[in-house]
Amino acid sequence: MQPMSPEEVVAFMRDGSRTGKLAVTRKDGAPHVVPIWFDFDDTTGELVFVMGRDSLKARCIARDPRVSICVDTMEMPFSFARIDGEASTTTHDDDPEAILHWATETCRRFVGDEKAAQFGRRNADPEELLVRVTPARYVGAAGIAD
Repeated sequence: MQPMSPEEVVAFMRDGSRTGKLAVTRKDGAPHVVPIWFDFDDTTGELVFVMGRDSLKARCIARDPRVSICVDTMEMPFSFARIDGEASTTTHDDDPEAILHWATETCRRFVGDEKAAQFGRRNADPEELLVRVTPARYVGAAGIAD
């Protein structure tokens, strides 16, 4: 097993179209984990994604902005990477261009260039929030089963 550096964690998370698993904390302290499409802002180093403003994950983040996002491989020799950090949100009213941009770029990773604009417009709905996660901790390991 090889531990990953912060740069290796980001590179691993960016590779292909691995879906992130977002972990937040519910009001009663129970964990809540959901899959997300995400990308990285190269200018700030933040992990970014778009979510519905009325979703459970949005309510959890509004109450407690601490989050974890994990991605992994499902085949031998198995690897994973995780970023722990603090999330901040931007509403559509505050910056509709940023939401459209990141909805499109996030979708591009998962649906390709041909459909990115279509999915981006759909996912940049006024009911969506842009989430930016400022990393505080990077954890990852490659070749776990080696």
